[in-house]
Amino acid sequence: MKPSLKTLLAFSSLLVGTAAHAHIAVSGTGPAIAGTSYEAQFTVGHGCSGADTYRIKVAIPAGVTSVRPLDSTFGKAVVEKDANNNVTSVTWTRGSTAEVLPADTHAHRLVLRARMPDAPFTTVYFPTTQTCRDAQGAETTVEWVGTSGGHDHGGDAGTTPQAEPAPSLFVYPKRTPGWNKYTVEEHVHDFTVFSDAQIVWAGNRAFSPNPVTKGLIESDTDTDELTEIHPGTEIWVKY
Repeated sequence: MKPSLKTLLAFSSLLVGTAAHAHIAVSGTGPAIAGTSYEAQFTVGHGCSGADTYRIKVAIPAGVTSVRPLDSTFGKAVVEKDANNNVTSVTWTRGSTAEVLPADTHAHRLVLRARMPDAPFTTVYFPTTQTCRDAQGAETTVEWVGTSGGHDHGGDAGTTPQAEPAPSLFVYPKRTPGWNKYTVEEHVHDFTVFSDAQIVWAGNRAFSPNPVTKGLIESDTDTDELTEIHPGTEIWVKY
């Protein structure tokens, strides 16, 4: 480590955001930490082609355990389990069709608690089925199952299932104040995952979200800028 950078390791940065950029998004208070419980809030931003949402079914991916949903004003939660008693999905449905709003005027929020997989630096996807119901009783289904990150805003207006981005959470590593050593098993190219770090080191390469520290990294001839991390790379991160 270079002396010119040591003096700046006391700088801190902004809190991490965890919301996925989709019309059904999942987020929570702070980052989802590997191997720990997390309260995930699913926000249903809109209905389907003017119709209100009637039912939401969230598939629980492998590795996400100890799932406990919360009932909401939207409706009660029902869980499905496999032969090993693992929760495979959670479905929230309106108490009756009479509770469905006459138009797509409201957003809805649904919550569950679960233990995140012990797999830091990975993304967990929650494939979700949204069913809407219009004033005439016709139902429209949208499948939020895509994992490519793309989104076709007009594609959710059809009457057949359409591929849309699945709600997702990035799993962050456990950390303590000070230096933390990790071996990254997944390719990391989105460095917003380190937005709450002071500095990240991998060999003679470094990254910092702090613009002053970043400037010193760029000006230090013995230090290269860290722009991506390949699987199997050992890194040091100071929080």
